[in-house]
Parts: sequence; structure tokens; C-alpha cells
Amino acid sequence: MPALPPCPPPPRHLGAINWLGLWTLTAKEIRRFLKVYFQTIIAPMVTTLMFLAIFILSVGRAAPLVAGTSFTAFLAPGLIIMAMAQNAFANTSSSLIISKVQGNIIDVLMPPLSPLEQTLAFAFGGVARGLAVGLAVGLAMLPFAPLAMVSPALVLYHGVMASLMLSLLGMIGGIWADKFDHMAAVTNFIVTPLSFLSGTFYSIDHLPPSLKLFALVNPFFYMIDGFRAGFIGHADSSIGLGIAVVGLVNLALSLLAYRMFKTGYKLKA
Repeated sequence: MPALPPCPPPPRHLGAINWLGLWTLTAKEIRRFLKVYFQTIIAPMVTTLMFLAIFILSVGRAAPLVAGTSFTAFLAPGLIIMAMAQNAFANTSSSLIISKVQGNIIDVLMPPLSPLEQTLAFAFGGVARGLAVGLAVGLAMLPFAPLAMVSPALVLYHGVMASLMLSLLGMIGGIWADKFDHMAAVTNFIVTPLSFLSGTFYSIDHLPPSLKLFALVNPFFYMIDGFRAGFIGHADSSIGLGIAVVGLVNLALSLLAYRMFKTGYKLKA
């Protein structure tokens, strides 16, 4: 008597959220940057230390107090969060643009993952890299700069939210870009200028009125200002306003990234 064909497995019920799929894609994004940790964590740490050394050697000792603290203590938190933000951006943008160019973006779109789960997984991967870089840079700076925290809650909030902001921005840029030149344009004309003109290296109180106004409408300023305030206890703007601005910008970017995944914008043929 011929053997009966095996019965197909019963359909799998994933529930409201596919937790296994969400974790799998998040873990894939984390393993992706950990596999080349020398490039994704060690290299940014060395680059940031070089920035610190250059500024200390050039103006550190001669610089007057900034916001009631030494220039080194003022500068170090700004450099840390700038490294965190730039690397969170690089993680999501490079992952998506490489997948699109190589044609394996289908591996992300085909599994039973909702647009929300896809958005969260890529965002979490970028945040993880930002926090890993921030921890590495902070530990490397300890022998050279005072990094005593006045408010750990502010440091944690702005560190996570800054990494999330740039992770989402990288996701949006990666979906929008059709080739690496487009992604380079986003980095060179949006991310880098907003990072360098956000009070990373200076207090905006020293800027002329026109440039100070530009800083006050730059959301990068609020994430850096709040993060620094967690270390030195001084902010150039209202801490409450900064918390609200960073939160609202992240909400808007999250909705935009979710919408891109939901509609398949530049992802589905």
C-alpha cells in the first residue's frame, strides 16, 4: 500500500505582533555591524578621540570656561552624541541601500513582517549601534575628559532618542536613495551640516542672532544640548522644550518611515 503524503503543517498564528520575526530582523541588523566591529565601533571611537585631541591641543588650555565648565568637559559630550548619531544613521542607511542595490531587499519584504515590525527592527538595529559607539567612545574618553553625570536620565533619554532620530532618518534616506551617490548627498548636505552646526563644538550663546536662530530650529541642537546638560548641568535652551522637540521629530520620522514600508515606496517593483 503506497505511503500517504505527509500532512501539511497547520497554519501558524502570529498574533498581533510577530515577535519572533521582529527579534530575528533586529538581531540580523545588530549582528551585521558587530561582525565588522573594528569598522563600525572601533573606527568611530578612534576618529572621535582624534577630534578631542585636536581641539584640546589647539584651544583647550587657552579657552575660557564655557557654560561655567572647562572646554574639555563641554566638548566631550557633544563629540560622544555626534558619533552616536552618525553611526546610527550609517547603520540603517547602508543596510537598506545595499539591500536595494544588490537586489536582496526581497528577503526583508517577503517574510510575514508588518510595516510596523520592519520599521521597528531597522530602527532598533540603528539605536543599538549608536549606543554601542557611544559607550565605546565614552569609555575611551574617560582618561582625558571629565564625564561625571549630573542627570543620568537626561543622558539616557537624549542618547536613545538621538540614535533613534538618526536611525529613522537613515532608514528614510536608504529607502529614498536609488544609488550610493544619492545616499552620499543626504550625508554630505543634510546630516553633516546639521551635526556640525548644532552646538557640538561651541555654545550657541556665542553665535550672532541669525546663526543662533538657525541653531534653534535645528532638531540636532536639542538632542546635543540635552545630552550635554545631563553631564554638565547646563543647557543653552529649555530642557523641557528640547525633550518635546526630540520626541515630536522622532514621532514624525517614525510615521514617515512606516508609511514608506507600508506603501512599498521604492521597495517594491
